Formats: sequence, structure tokens, C-alpha cells
Amino acid sequence: METIVQSVWSKTKVLFKALIIGAVILILQLPTWYVKDLVEEREQRQKEATAEVSSKWARRQTITGPVLVLPFVDVRTDSFNKNPVKQFAYFLPDHLTIKSEVSPEEKYRGIYKVMVYSSKNSMAGSFSGVQPGKLKLAPENILWNEAYVQMNISDAKGLNDDIRIKWNNEVLTLTQDAVNAGPANETFAAPLNLSGVEDLRNVVFSVDVNLNGSEQLLFTPVGKSTTVNMSAKWPHPSFTGDILPVHSTIQSDGFNAKWKSVSQKRNFPQQWRDNVYLINYIQPHSSASYIRSNNLVASAFGADLYVPVNSYQKIMRSVKYAALCMLLTFAAFFIIETSSRKSVHPFQYGLIGAALVLFYTLLLSVSEYVGFNLSYVIASVATIGLISWFVKGVLSSSRLSLILSAVLVLMYTYVFTILQLQDYSLLLGSVGLFITLAVMMHFSKKISW
Repeated sequence: METIVQSVWSKTKVLFKALIIGAVILILQLPTWYVKDLVEEREQRQKEATAEVSSKWARRQTITGPVLVLPFVDVRTDSFNKNPVKQFAYFLPDHLTIKSEVSPEEKYRGIYKVMVYSSKNSMAGSFSGVQPGKLKLAPENILWNEAYVQMNISDAKGLNDDIRIKWNNEVLTLTQDAVNAGPANETFAAPLNLSGVEDLRNVVFSVDVNLNGSEQLLFTPVGKSTTVNMSAKWPHPSFTGDILPVHSTIQSDGFNAKWKSVSQKRNFPQQWRDNVYLINYIQPHSSASYIRSNNLVASAFGADLYVPVNSYQKIMRSVKYAALCMLLTFAAFFIIETSSRKSVHPFQYGLIGAALVLFYTLLLSVSEYVGFNLSYVIASVATIGLISWFVKGVLSSSRLSLILSAVLVLMYTYVFTILQLQDYSLLLGSVGLFITLAVMMHFSKKISW
């Protein structure tokens, strides 16, 4: 009877141990989940640091304007009487040219880096001919003495100088309390000295806006024809908004980009009345219900100026490969152990798995100081060195330890390559797993099950 038991055990102990190793891998997923929570917590702290610095410097900026506003009296009829109500008619320029020079700066909140910028924006354009009659506005109902020109800036805290607009031969200062600017937020306006529609024939204007901001700078194409030229000493822009540049050059010392928009590309006309269209700034990450199709800012475009390497995102992606790394490491260790006829306790597998999990916490902590790539090298070298030292002691063999070290080097290099090549990560991952499976199948033939 004892002989039968020993025979059964000798034939099934390898399979039984493989099942135990699989259970160890599943148990090690628990601390891996805690690592994911830790990465998300640190990333949230970075966002809080960015929000704090941006709130003191200036947030994302969107410049809209200039816009001509003509108040008028609208007589509304109800069942009792006629009440005159003041309304507003809005007119956009026929041509608008913008030249923007952006100077990025890196600021720090503790260990976190925040990208901010200062910008000089020169704007020029013209109103070829305003025609209130197209909006069915009678000249006698227009309050010419209350007409004004307005511009909208999403965060007024970023202004470095007063906004002065040259309107024909007159220089006007735009302020937030100059006139009743209607429902628009962050509105700067200046009253116009108009006596009739003749004063709006062939108006030319120019305005300079010196503005601080964080991460993003956008322009709303209010001109019937709008041209924007942006340059910055920052080599990692992300062009964003409603349209992409018609031309751009990105070099190691900065970028230049040119946008051109015509009225047919926009979702709003050249003129409207009664607040049919809005000029409100759209908050980042706003819900789709808030980003209304009648909001001018929804058509804005420009560039994001941000820190190009987001270590937390790459670390989170690398953590997703934790189970695969454990499986490959344990499989290689199991084949080495079995082929060398050495016996390793499952607890020792657990210690190796713990080292693989600690790789990610080491990667996270070091990356906050030296960046992702260098921290990946440091964490990989430390982890491989620790496991190699441990395996050498367990198996009493430098050769087997070097074999496992070579496997770990290949594995971490493979994962690092996948993280860098996002567009080809699926292809590279599939090919790598296929080759790994083939290698494991080859060596598993030597195991006596």
C-alpha cells in the first residue's frame, strides 16, 4: 500500500506543486491591487498640486473676441401691455489675425512639476460693414450710445497688463466693470462712441493681450476668416481643439504652428441677437450636456503645453503586466528547479513574488524624482539583483542563478519596450507571448510529469 502511495505521489507531486505555485500567483495579486491604489493616490496628489499652482498663477486660457455688441430696445407684447426690454445684438469681425508667442515655465509644488506659461498675443482685424438690418433691427431701436466692444478671457487672474484696443484711431481700455456685458463670464468691455451705423463702416482694430496660464492656450475663431500663428520654446506640444494646424514644425528647441479657420467650419454665425449663442468658457472635463452646440468656445483651438512624460500612467500600465511577469518568472524558475532536480519550497516562490511586487513600489517612489525611464532601470537592476542573489543561495548554483537573471532581464526589457511603443504594444505583446509559450513548451518536454 505504501509503495502505491509513493508511486502516485512521485507522479503527481510536480503537478501538485504547479497548482500551489498558481495559487501563490493569485494570492500575490492582492498586494498588486494595493500598488494600483497607491499609484492612483500619488497621481491624484499631482493633480491637486497642479490645481493649486494653477489657481495662484492662472488656469487654462481661452481668448475670445473682439466682439461688437449693440444693445437695442425690443417691444414685447403680452395680453396686458407692451413692455420695452433691452436686448443685445452681437457682431463678429470679418477678418482676425492672431500672433501668439508663448514662454513656458516649470514650477514645482513639493516634488511635483507643473507646467505654466506666459504669452504675448497680438490680435488685429476689421469689421467691413455691420448690417443690423439682417437681424431685423430698426436703427431707431438701437441704443447707439450704449454700444461696446468686448473680449472674453477664461481666467482674468492671468492678465499681466491692461487690455487696450485700438479701435480705428481711438485707444480704448477694456475692463470688467465698464458696461453691462450681459451673461458672458470673464468679460472685458469698453464703450464705443457711436452715433449710427455709418460709424461702423470699415472699422480696423488691434489689441495686445499679455497673459499667464497653465497647460493650455486656446483661441476662439470669431473672425469670418481667422488665422492664428503660435510659437513656443517647448518641444512637446499637443495640438487640441476643434481643428488641427494647417502647418506645424516641432523641433528640439520649440514649435511653430499655424491655424486657419473660416466661418463655414464653425457652429455659429457672424451675427445674432437675444443671447442665442453664448461666449462662456467651458471647464475642462465638462459633461457633454454642458458643452452646448451654441457656445462659441466649443470651436476654440490651440495647444496643450504639458510635461510630456506622465510617469504615473506608465507605471499603471506596467502594473497591469504584473501577473504576466510573475507567471513568466515562476514558470522559468519552476523549469530550472525541475530540470536541475532541486527542491524549492512554495514559501520561497512567495518571497520571489514579493520581490516582483516591490519592484513597482520602488519604480513609483524613484520615478517621482528621476523620471520613469531611469527609475525603471534602477528598479529592474535592484529586483533582478535581489532575486539572483536569493536563487543562488536556494539552488546553490551560480549558473542557474545567471540563467534566471537572463530571463528576468529579457522580461523587463520586453515590458519596457511595450510601454514605450504604445501604437505597436498589442502586436509586440502578442508576438512576445507566442515566442515565450514556444520556449516554455520546448523546455517542459524535459519534465517528467
